[in-house]
Amino acid sequence: MTKIRIGIVGYGNLGKGVELAIARNPDLELVVVFTRRDPNQIKLVTKSATVKSVDDAAAVQSAIDVAILCGGSATDLPRQGPAFAALFNTVDSFDTHAKIAKYFTHMDNVAKENNHISIISVGWDPGMFSLNRLYAESILPDGNNYTFWGRGVSQGHSDAIRRIAGVKNAIQYTVPIENALAAVRSGANPKLTTREKHIRECYVVPEAGADLKKIEMAIKNMPDYFADYDTVVNFISDDELKLNHSKMNHGGFMLHSGSTSPLNQHIIEYSLKLDSNSEFTGSVLVCYARAAYRLAQSGEKGARTVFDIPPGLLSIKNGEELRAELL
Repeated sequence: MTKIRIGIVGYGNLGKGVELAIARNPDLELVVVFTRRDPNQIKLVTKSATVKSVDDAAAVQSAIDVAILCGGSATDLPRQGPAFAALFNTVDSFDTHAKIAKYFTHMDNVAKENNHISIISVGWDPGMFSLNRLYAESILPDGNNYTFWGRGVSQGHSDAIRRIAGVKNAIQYTVPIENALAAVRSGANPKLTTREKHIRECYVVPEAGADLKKIEMAIKNMPDYFADYDTVVNFISDDELKLNHSKMNHGGFMLHSGSTSPLNQHIIEYSLKLDSNSEFTGSVLVCYARAAYRLAQSGEKGARTVFDIPPGLLSIKNGEELRAELL
């Protein structure tokens, strides 16, 4: 079996999750991890892989089939996405919903100029939930989509808090409002604002001497992340964060409530319960790396989203096996 050679860009929680996922897919091979830290300080689980500085990526361009980008959406991916799309086929988990259209256009231009495939916004939302929203509203056009996240840790929102001056570390939980979820499941088709669906709980470890009020206001007023939600900010110690907030659990619900006639109402519900947000997201990224490789091998180029990828390209199984086992 010819293995698809993978590079990981960034070795935080998500990068580590991608590494674990690659090990469970026999047609994939981790070749290199790129980091902004000192490569000598990074210890991989995969002994055959190497660690290099992100500045050395161009030197190993021919050794990698797909680069999986594991940086944060707030500041990393807007820079790293186009930079790596110029060198490699890429897959990323850009998750700032309000900016996806602009990011797609930029990535599409760079990927086409360099004859690469770049699949963006891959994960469970955007990603798996996006697909289920599309399927549901296509099947029941006379209806409404509802998405609830949590209770769980949002990696992107936690990363956004950690970028604020004076913040040493932070974890953010997204919490569904139960009354809103119950109203949707009842078939009532409520009209819910962003603020009526979720609460955001933040647990922040400040730097010594930091202005706590300034940090709290920066969080609560952050556009695209917290400004549209009721947000609770709790300042805690580093020890408390490690003791009570080290588990990266998450999940959520995608529901569609619609009718096919005046007498018949239907509820479609897709849910996830994740022990590890980063490991699950890493697993989604990995199967889309397989699809990126196959698309590139067929001569395609440019940016794609999960809407553009045939499901069969995600699987290690061939079409005959899929028809026999899963159809």
